Amino acid sequence: MNLIIDIGNTRTKLAVFSNNEITDIYITESNATDDINKYISGKNFSNCIISSVKKSNISCFDLKKINTLVFNHKTPIPIKNCYKTPETLGLDRLAAVIGAADLYPEKDIMVIDSGTAITYDFIDRNKNYLGGNISPGIQIRYKALNSFTDNLPQLSKQDSDIGVGKTTESAIVNGVQNGIVFEIEGYINHFNGKNEDLITIITGGDALFFDKIIKNNIFVNQNLVLIGLNRILNHNVEN
Repeated sequence: MNLIIDIGNTRTKLAVFSNNEITDIYITESNATDDINKYISGKNFSNCIISSVKKSNISCFDLKKINTLVFNHKTPIPIKNCYKTPETLGLDRLAAVIGAADLYPEKDIMVIDSGTAITYDFIDRNKNYLGGNISPGIQIRYKALNSFTDNLPQLSKQDSDIGVGKTTESAIVNGVQNGIVFEIEGYINHFNGKNEDLITIITGGDALFFDKIIKNNIFVNQNLVLIGLNRILNHNVEN
């Protein structure tokens, strides 16, 4: 069994893979060492990979009996990374496109990760990661309107429509959320125009929220990063 530890800014995801299938997922607060060690204890893992978006004291994890790989920018990966500054590339972005390529081999793919930021990343059918774009996520946009103005309230995501806002609150909600929807659909339409066979996958914390609204045909997979990390782990174990 493989153990995947994905440490984010606010929470940590642990996933168990057996024969390349997810058999369990456990979510706790970021760097909740006691919770992580309690989950690991008593289980028979052969290999483990740790990915973190921040500096983490992984020596506190009870992994002494497990073959453990700490994912970084020098870790061998099963794709070609064409990013010109790989040391600045988010490891979650890289893992997501590797997961996408594993699920849809020999396909051109755009991966949209709708979390704190919204990222648009591209990998071609020959497993070349071509790069991507970064945009503010939904909560960043709400916070920016509140922080950089004197009179606009702090709001959060909620149901909206495409119409004209009749109140300041509805104007903000429609503007923020529809702005993201139009942005996502614009990217999909633009790159579909260049490649009719392009597959689009959306992942991240807000994936299901936007999937209900977006009219284009997209696949939703909230475990894409975990799948990619498992693929990276297997690639290193095999080699």
